[in-house]
Amino acid sequence: MSGARTPVRTTVGEAAEQTVTISFAGFNRAWAAWVGDRLERRGLRVVFQRWDAPAEIPLVDLLRHLMMAEGRILVVVSEWYFQMGPRSREEWNAALSEVVAPDPSRFAAVSVTTASLPTAAAVLAPVELINVGADEAERRLLERLGLTSPPRPEEATVERRSPRFPASMPEVWGGVPRRNTRFTGREPLLNDAYHQLQGAAPGAGVVTFHGMSGVGKTQLAAEYVYRFGSEYDVVWWVNAEKRVTYRRLLAELAPKLGLRTGQEYGERLRAVRDSLRRGDPYARWLLILDGADEPDQIWDLVPTGPGHVIITSRNPEWSEHNSMLLEVPVYARDESVAFIRRRAPRLSEPEADQLADALEDLPLLLDQTAGWLNDSDLSVQQYIGLLEGGIDQDVVKVSADFPLAFQTAWSILLNKLRETVPESVDLLRLCTFFAPGFIPVRLLKEMPSGDLPEQIAGLLNDPLLWNKAISQLRQYSVVRLESHETLGDEAASSGESLYLHRMVHQIVQKDMPDTDRAEFIDVVRRALAAADPRRPTDTRLWQRYADLVPHLKYADVLNSRDPAVQGMVLNCLRYMYFSGEYVAGSKLGERAMEAWRSLLGESHPRIWELTFHYVNVLRAGGEYARTEVLNRAAVEQLREERGPQDLEHLRFASGLAADLRGLGRYDEALELSRWTQAAYHELLGEQDSRTLNARNNVAVSLRLLGVYQEALNIDRQVMEARRLVLKGRHPWTLDSQISYSIDLRLLGRYTEAESIQAQSVRDNAIVMGDSNPQTLKAEYNLALCHYRNGERARAGELFSTVLENGERVMGETHPWTLMFACAQSCFAREHGDIDRARELSEAVVARYEIMLADAHPFVAGARANQALVLRNVGEREHAHVLIEQALAAMTEAVGESHPWALGCALNASALRNLVGDTESAAELSRDTVTRAAESLGRTHPLTLSARIAHAADLRGLRDRRQAEKVEQEALSDLEATLGKQHVHTVSARSRNRPFWDFEPQTS
Repeated sequence: MSGARTPVRTTVGEAAEQTVTISFAGFNRAWAAWVGDRLERRGLRVVFQRWDAPAEIPLVDLLRHLMMAEGRILVVVSEWYFQMGPRSREEWNAALSEVVAPDPSRFAAVSVTTASLPTAAAVLAPVELINVGADEAERRLLERLGLTSPPRPEEATVERRSPRFPASMPEVWGGVPRRNTRFTGREPLLNDAYHQLQGAAPGAGVVTFHGMSGVGKTQLAAEYVYRFGSEYDVVWWVNAEKRVTYRRLLAELAPKLGLRTGQEYGERLRAVRDSLRRGDPYARWLLILDGADEPDQIWDLVPTGPGHVIITSRNPEWSEHNSMLLEVPVYARDESVAFIRRRAPRLSEPEADQLADALEDLPLLLDQTAGWLNDSDLSVQQYIGLLEGGIDQDVVKVSADFPLAFQTAWSILLNKLRETVPESVDLLRLCTFFAPGFIPVRLLKEMPSGDLPEQIAGLLNDPLLWNKAISQLRQYSVVRLESHETLGDEAASSGESLYLHRMVHQIVQKDMPDTDRAEFIDVVRRALAAADPRRPTDTRLWQRYADLVPHLKYADVLNSRDPAVQGMVLNCLRYMYFSGEYVAGSKLGERAMEAWRSLLGESHPRIWELTFHYVNVLRAGGEYARTEVLNRAAVEQLREERGPQDLEHLRFASGLAADLRGLGRYDEALELSRWTQAAYHELLGEQDSRTLNARNNVAVSLRLLGVYQEALNIDRQVMEARRLVLKGRHPWTLDSQISYSIDLRLLGRYTEAESIQAQSVRDNAIVMGDSNPQTLKAEYNLALCHYRNGERARAGELFSTVLENGERVMGETHPWTLMFACAQSCFAREHGDIDRARELSEAVVARYEIMLADAHPFVAGARANQALVLRNVGEREHAHVLIEQALAAMTEAVGESHPWALGCALNASALRNLVGDTESAAELSRDTVTRAAESLGRTHPLTLSARIAHAADLRGLRDRRQAEKVEQEALSDLEATLGKQHVHTVSARSRNRPFWDFEPQTS
């Protein structure tokens, strides 16, 4: 555009006294911010005034009010500026001619659009800032205002954070939906969000837009990005409906940040979170978590640091997780009217008001209805009549989240779609058998045409028809079309997704003929089965399983007789077991058991397969009594029907041995494990993975029985064999590495154990993911290695982290979480937080007493730990009674020579000495030394602790000579075994009486 303008030259001194009022549409706020920053750098005072044009106020009056602003008025010209209200071009031409033309010097303008504008806008003489670089845009701006002075001297040398030039993208930009050019209103919410984020302390810049479905939370977040994105170097949008999806999409930010990592997304995720926390290489970052309706699933992965986070959610519980809440209501009536009139220009203001009232101001419904109503000959009154007369009172209410009128409105819209592009309705219905949200249409496109219904095959194979159907659905805001790329080399890893809102998904599902329902659900089931990678133990494929699992429910796969679909269900269940999704896996397994027993019958081979994997998930969640009943019944039935050498029978027998270990019946478990190992060896050979699993289970039983050296020998052999058979990064190989390190530590070979376990932690984090239970077990053992090696600071930090992650990932009552809590309690007891130690110890004891039989060794061990807490707080008598009970119970459970019983005896002798029963203390410590030396060896750390304790008891009996002899021999062996400067050696030399911490073992 061009127009006459006479610049007025201004000096630096004059500029310091000037004021410029910038008038802008909210949509163009980024341009206003950049222009204002450029002017402030030259000493001008800038006043920002967002342009609102309420329909009830004449445009002439609004412009006259604007002329009352200070100084010169700089208008940021765009089609948005002239559409507010909305206003016609005729109104604008008349108002500009009447108000601005008589005194054009009060106004100046910059244009940020290529769209045509009212002809009278020429009186503003706008200069174009688009399609040029930042330097040229700044030159044009200054010339238009007659400013030729350089920036202020002090500003030229002082680093200043400035808005990015709006025409340039942030350095990193990804996942952001297309801008909604029909976005209307919400100005207070956008401003509140901006000020809350800008005013937040580092690490606290988190805002959640929350509200019911259909109010436009996602659209609000997207508009925030486009308005304020120029102030950030990184803008990254992720779908946060599921934890696995969120982790993957956040991990994909790593290469964009220039971080050097491997391909595994667990490693990338850690690198991204660390980079954002440090603000290196970018401190100005904005992360959007869209659809995060389950805070408990992802709150721990929300990055902290100098940047900002916006969350969209239906769940207000985000306020409990360090987030500020902003509720997103339905439109205010004036917003509804303005939106409808822009979406459907043929409607008058009163008609728009009537429609908004009928649809209860719900943005999603307004968008869909106004769009097609504008193309229809139907009047608003006729449409409202359909709404009011078309609701069947017998129809079940779809959801409390949206109006009753929604169902009837959708019936009308579907009829409109059916008349124009009938295939679009078929596609929409087909999509409802996937989970709401992102619909992976690529799975449908990858299916052979012969496997698809004729009308769908024609749609997917005809690009013109496909584009027409999608265009129609998008035109009426039924779907969004998004393009996604995921990590991996497969060609199928990238492609289009349709985004289907959960409200649309639900209503279309209900409005479907039974014939279509049966045909379409079968198509989606076969598409999901075809997408099964068929290798659930391969961690590189876990993301593909994570993408499949949400759709199982909506495709009702459990009621399919198709063997491929059933195989996919079993593989998903196995994936959940290996990836640590125990709760979700248990629910899927339970539903599958009920459905398949009814569908297939009790004796179908699929039932045995399902039972085995279901029981594995249940046992991983700690439900040992329940799994023991299920496995024992299966073992007995299979032995009777097929014989003891049947492979299915052996598989369930191995499971039964694991149940027995969980129940604390270690001798029975060892006997059964040895038998299954021999049977597998005879049937399959030494190197078969099932034989190796059976040998591994023997080692687990031996470890629980305290036979550490034999367990170590077997674990080493199994680890080496698995590396050959399964390769180094298989989950079972990595688990063998953890077991081997645990054996080394339990044998007192702390340095070796720590070295191996440190590498194991890295490997598990990379392959399994940093929140996988197996990774947490690896970190837990590493913390114990640090602790036993005297690295208390590193141990303490890791103990806390592992417990926190265990509670989040597995829950507070999971057996492994309780194992982590035991260690944290013992550490806190000895290192200054006795209150925390007591709290954790009492919780562990209480939960073991509920979960396990009273005779279980874990109950006795937890009580032994509690006795030490009571001793430290001065409750000596109570501690003495409790440790004696624990000693008796542990001896009864595992035998007097088991390391756990020896440890209880070590602590009991200390408390006997403390309460004055020195003779009994010395007798017990002497017997403990003898039994420990026989079962563990004379130089094992527990034996050495017992020898130091016995020397203390001898001093209590005033047998100083013998005490000195015992002590010196023990110190000499400690120095030779652990080193002169080891923490245990130094403590013993200082005559600090040693103690023993009970450490539950995984079974």
